[in-house]
Amino acid sequence: MSKQIILNAFELNGAMHNSHGLWKHPQNQRHRGYKDLDYWIQLAKLLEKGKFDAVFFADVLGIYDVYQKSKAPSIRDGLQVPLNDPALLVSAMASVTEHLSFAVTVSTTYEAPFSNARRFSTLDHLTKGRIAWNVVTSYLPNAARNFGLQDMIKHDERYKIADEYLDVSYKLWESSWEDGAIIEDREAHTLVDPEKVHEINHEGTYFKVEGPHLSEPSIQRTPVIYQAGTSESGREFAAKHAECIFVGGPTPERIRFYAHDIRKRAETHGRNPENIKILSFLNVIVAETTEAAEEKYKEYNNLWSPNAAKAQYGASGYDLAEYEELDPALPFEYTKATEGGHYKAATLTKDSAKKLTVGDALNRFETIDRNSYIVGNPREVADAIQYQFEVSGVDGFNLNHLVTPYDLEAFIDLVVPVLQERGLYKKEYANGTLREKLFPQGVSVLPDDHPGAKCRLPLPVNQE
Repeated sequence: MSKQIILNAFELNGAMHNSHGLWKHPQNQRHRGYKDLDYWIQLAKLLEKGKFDAVFFADVLGIYDVYQKSKAPSIRDGLQVPLNDPALLVSAMASVTEHLSFAVTVSTTYEAPFSNARRFSTLDHLTKGRIAWNVVTSYLPNAARNFGLQDMIKHDERYKIADEYLDVSYKLWESSWEDGAIIEDREAHTLVDPEKVHEINHEGTYFKVEGPHLSEPSIQRTPVIYQAGTSESGREFAAKHAECIFVGGPTPERIRFYAHDIRKRAETHGRNPENIKILSFLNVIVAETTEAAEEKYKEYNNLWSPNAAKAQYGASGYDLAEYEELDPALPFEYTKATEGGHYKAATLTKDSAKKLTVGDALNRFETIDRNSYIVGNPREVADAIQYQFEVSGVDGFNLNHLVTPYDLEAFIDLVVPVLQERGLYKKEYANGTLREKLFPQGVSVLPDDHPGAKCRLPLPVNQE
């Protein structure tokens, strides 16, 4: 069988995601429904009907407040606020599905590794191995202040913290409990063999954790590790740790460049590049006819919020309001380094298909960027997806949707059958855990070449 597309629904447990201003659309249910468990249960059933591999929950820990040096543009249009905890949805959604998996975003900058390890062990138990952790380092200045910091921790240091955070996590998941620690020996009055449960005694630069892990080993032990980042530090971190990596870029060729770079870096860490899946973002507006799709695009454009889009770009660390007073014919460039999201910054500079003027850059936010969206009838959309899939060399996509669940329903009803007809998309789920589904040649636990697998060996005391 030829390679088939991995497909995740790109989600957020909040009123709006990346569909700025589209809360005004009459078909949109998100801004009311996200607080209701029935909304998420129905969404889980819909995604399993469409044979989605996973629902990918993004998350942030603050409000976008760089644009206009204000929180108001973000709050006004519901830019990822109000926002609830995505991890609390997983149990309910898993209870009504058999195969759909769940990737949950948690930051390594603001949450302790010990409690986070228990969270993911719990979710892995309850989903029978259908859980992934999207590792992020957080890029919002407001998030830093929400956790008691005056300024953001510098970009590259955040990745150093994340590296040690993963080290602690692997020790808790992989070496704290031996297989067979639960013995249920009634005669000896022993449920758990204490000789098979170990402290990890981690003492490092950023963390000191004694252990043992509070949870017994789950099916996958370590959740599938997801990560996104195209900065130098981000790619190096992903190459060492991640099993699924999100790569963005303006063209399939640029995405292929990043994918090749990450896989080469993985080899330097002793990893088999085949144990890494590369995913990119997919934006689709589809209808039964080309004309209807174009009308839908125009309808969405009329509801679009440029200010919310500009506010979200503030995650790059740059305030577009500072450019709005400049001559639009001037070259668009940055004059200072940023501790924000380097991927966001790169979209208008090094990853742009051409050098932009100030006017060009600002115009990108005035409407839905047609260059980043596939608009058309089912076969036209399938053609474009197939092209991106084959030329970029990715393994799959995170599907964005502007009006929820309306656009997901359209994609499942109209596009999925065409992709299945072409053999590009599964007609039935494979059995097993998320890791087994993603890597059919493997097992439910980390492969032996992964750095986390090395923690299965006994750890010397105070190993860093």
